[in-house]
Amino acid sequence: MGKLNGRVAVVTGASKGIGAAIAKALGAEGASVVVSYVTDRDGAERTVRAIASSGAKARAVQADLSKEADVKQLFATTKETFGRLDVLVNNAGIYRFGSIDEVTAAEFHQQFDTNVLGPMLAIREALPLFGPEGGSIINIGTGATELMPPTAVVYVAAKLALNGVTGVLARELGPRNIRVNSLNPGPVTTEGMRDMIESDFVKGLVSNTPLGRIGRPDDVGPIAVFLASNDSAWLTGETLVASGGLR
Repeated sequence: MGKLNGRVAVVTGASKGIGAAIAKALGAEGASVVVSYVTDRDGAERTVRAIASSGAKARAVQADLSKEADVKQLFATTKETFGRLDVLVNNAGIYRFGSIDEVTAAEFHQQFDTNVLGPMLAIREALPLFGPEGGSIINIGTGATELMPPTAVVYVAAKLALNGVTGVLARELGPRNIRVNSLNPGPVTTEGMRDMIESDFVKGLVSNTPLGRIGRPDDVGPIAVFLASNDSAWLTGETLVASGGLR
């Protein structure tokens, strides 16, 4: 019997990478999963098929989390399809690295709209779907907030803001039995990292990682299951850095 049997989850940005791995891991433990995506419908449908193959239910829904109307529709569809919500994973995010003299107002707003405003809107729209027993909200941050790497000023600023969202809402939503935690992976071999695997930058990260490698999406999925399940019932407002020990 799965740890999440009978529960319903929404995972944003779940067409590939970490989001897809989390969605599949939740499905493998029995959760019905709404797989949210922006443009990669084929990837989202692959995630849905993988979840279905494990015996769970899943549905792909297109939504740009930086657009309020899309967020409203995402949770309206979730309610229409499954009738409730127990787990929200705010995984959708974007990043671009560049020095401070390359920063533009447009880039700042794009990253903050997706990485900070998007999760806040998603949580707001999700709340009416949680029952009196509450549930779990998992914000996917980044281990970069520990490392503070050069050329990541906008991205790190946005993800530090998301850490703040986690802390504030853990206190605000605790009386409603809704737990809010951050899961902050270190470097992971997602599509965006593959072109950098042989770079000196990544080799330097590996050399400073106690477990001696870059993370994989499947390393993150089981940690999300832990935060979604009753195994973490006494955790809220926490930031779990999943980086193989890289600090």
